[in-house]
Amino acid sequence: MDFDFQTLAFLGFAAVAAIAALAAITARNPVYAVLWLVLTFFSVACTWIVGGVEFLGIALVLVYVGAVMVLFLFVVMMLDMDKAPMREGYVRYLPVGLVVAAVMLVQMLVLIGVRSALQAPLAENAAVAAGVPNTTWLAHALFTQFMLPFEVAAVILTVAVVAAVMLTLRRRPGARHQNPSEQVRARASERVRLVKMQAEVPAMPAQPEEGAQ
Repeated sequence: MDFDFQTLAFLGFAAVAAIAALAAITARNPVYAVLWLVLTFFSVACTWIVGGVEFLGIALVLVYVGAVMVLFLFVVMMLDMDKAPMREGYVRYLPVGLVVAAVMLVQMLVLIGVRSALQAPLAENAAVAAGVPNTTWLAHALFTQFMLPFEVAAVILTVAVVAAVMLTLRRRPGARHQNPSEQVRARASERVRLVKMQAEVPAMPAQPEEGAQ
């Protein structure tokens, strides 16, 4: 089978993405895991650019690598996590996790069909066939044919964000928290007091007498 430079580049970026993803889920240090995940996203963006979907590749770099993952990195570095129980749980559940991952991998390979995937050629670029830029074709397909899945995905992501906040919200002793209901019921008369005072003139310092030493 002949491979051109584009195919070799795609396979190389895909291999780096797979290795970085494996390193991200096996890293014991959360900061290292975030850094490996950054490399995973960047490698996936490279595969999309090589495949002719420049918009998705640039969006992945700008949104996830440039904003979301940087935020994740700051949050992970600011969290005060006890790493000893995490390492113990990682070692304890590692064999079961490997068995489940292996079974899922076999099921996916059977479902997709490795043999048929090797024989069937890749589909042509729909944007090139339509004669429009890939950004235009993606926007038209997203908001016409796939409008319902797009809205469902938005709802699922919103629920996931709320669930993540509720799971990580902890009440620590000594920490200050805001109560929006009390802030709304606050009155200016209870918080601010006007005091009227007479103006005071500071006393002038005594001048030394002439001839005094």
